[in-house]
Amino acid sequence: MKANAEISEKEKSNKPSSTDKVREHLANERTYLAWMRSGIALMGFGVLIVRLRILRPPLAPQAPGDGWKLGLAFSLVGLLTVMLSTQHYLVVRRDIEEDTYQPADRLVILSSLAVILLGIGVIYYVFSIPLESLNTVIVE
Repeated sequence: MKANAEISEKEKSNKPSSTDKVREHLANERTYLAWMRSGIALMGFGVLIVRLRILRPPLAPQAPGDGWKLGLAFSLVGLLTVMLSTQHYLVVRRDIEEDTYQPADRLVILSSLAVILLGIGVIYYVFSIPLESLNTVIVE
């Protein structure tokens, strides 16, 4: 009798409680919302890049050029982030319920590479403005 009681107590201690599952689901939801915010920020940054190039402030009087391509890249990566984060949320949700969750290293590496490439694009974009054009004064 005592052995059965000890085994059932051990089984209960190994089994996650419902509050643990709730915490895991809430953490998954917070992570999902953080990814969504990141995706929206990337899309917004893409729009900002395009709009700044079109407005052509006096300090950068050159033609709009290829700035729209960088803005489009930011927007597409932001959209892809939203789509992948939704898919990842649903997979993690299922894995939490089935108690089979494994961290997804590929998604982290993929998004890090995307942000690194976009960052290199921004640095190139910002520093490709000819210095001579910054000294030009426009008289109206």
